[in-house]
Amino acid sequence: MRCGELGSNASKPKRCVVTTRTFYSWVLHALQPFLRRKLQRRGVEEPGYLEAIDERFGHYTQACAAQSGVAYVWVHAVSLGETRAAAVLLQALREVMRDAQLDLKILLTHGTATGRAQGQSLLHDGDVQVWQPWDTPAVVQRFLQHFQPRAAIVLETEVWPNWVALCRQAQIPMLLVNARMSEKSMRQAQRLAWLSRPAYQGLTAVFAQTQADAARLRQLGANVDGVLGNLKFDAKPDAQQLLQATAWKQSLTRPVVLLTSSREGEEVMWLDTLQALKDAPLDAQHHFHAVHWLVVPRHPQRFDEVAALITQRGFALSRRSEWANGPETAPADDTIWLGDSLGEMALYYGLADAALLGGSFAPLGGQNLIEATACGCPVVMGPHTFNFAEAADLAEAAGAALRVADMAEAVVTALQMVGSSADENAHVQACWTFSQEHKGAALRTAQALLPYLKT
Repeated sequence: MRCGELGSNASKPKRCVVTTRTFYSWVLHALQPFLRRKLQRRGVEEPGYLEAIDERFGHYTQACAAQSGVAYVWVHAVSLGETRAAAVLLQALREVMRDAQLDLKILLTHGTATGRAQGQSLLHDGDVQVWQPWDTPAVVQRFLQHFQPRAAIVLETEVWPNWVALCRQAQIPMLLVNARMSEKSMRQAQRLAWLSRPAYQGLTAVFAQTQADAARLRQLGANVDGVLGNLKFDAKPDAQQLLQATAWKQSLTRPVVLLTSSREGEEVMWLDTLQALKDAPLDAQHHFHAVHWLVVPRHPQRFDEVAALITQRGFALSRRSEWANGPETAPADDTIWLGDSLGEMALYYGLADAALLGGSFAPLGGQNLIEATACGCPVVMGPHTFNFAEAADLAEAAGAALRVADMAEAVVTALQMVGSSADENAHVQACWTFSQEHKGAALRTAQALLPYLKT
């Protein structure tokens, strides 16, 4: 439950605001046993959720700050996408702190198993990684007392009422960075403004991705101090993965079309379209066989589900987890590749000649297309990109992305793109230009945060 998903009458008196947050806290306290059961269920498919469950409720095995003498900066990156953004921010933040001679360690928190797994690679000596605290006063108080962070830096959307209130009470600056706010999320927050508005007003400062995000955040009461761009433009694709993709592509005789970060329901749309191509009259079946088809589901717990969908349609299946020396291209011409690995998106984008953007064909708001364009992979996106509206619009204007009405049109558009070397090269060049033009948010954000990190 995020504060951006709450909201109603903003004119309530202050006494009522306190009462409603108390009620909210009571509800979250009552939900703790259900959260434990949910984590146990999710842990069956994603064992990461079974790690250190007590950390979510404010119980830690790490030495407290008072004992270790360490000063922390709390950085919260809830999931995989935010953790990738945190990677470039932390690199810039460490450089800025070093130049300012600030000896601070990072306290990194997450809400998802994929975010936590990715976050382990970001830790330096003395840094600590734990689960985010459940948003009740007692849990948040234990978290803050144990680690005593000098400041709290939250990425993108994660505004929790008790985090904000108790940090403010403890005089710990809470800063929302790389902040985004879609129209849909703003309307949800406004419907329960009695809870969301005090939380946004309680943030020390907000640094938004775009002017549109800033305007919506201000409507919710946030103190927006700057519009600094999107951190994800500063992320560098894994060079080793791109090299591996280049080596594998040399053995391919057909282009690759990728359905990236697909969400539930979208694979069915995609397979329906591929089935229609495969079952077309003989003189039109070559469209299906003109490319290699690859799908990478957004959530790893759905890998087996998507594999079953593919085989149930009668397609041959080749899973990345079973590749020894690259993609399997034989014996079946109707083989679909399944990207069932974590942390290899640069490899998949490097293999692909065009990517269909998951989350944009069902009304889910789309996924981040910045990583695809940074790898030189043009994007075909559906009508639903409200979670990343400005990035999608900018990419479309630059020629790095094309917008279509539905999945069927997306498949046809991708086939046309990869079937023309001139068109494909123009879109690839547009990707490089688009990526380069929007870099720099990490350093701007780190410099803006520096005054809040000083004693």
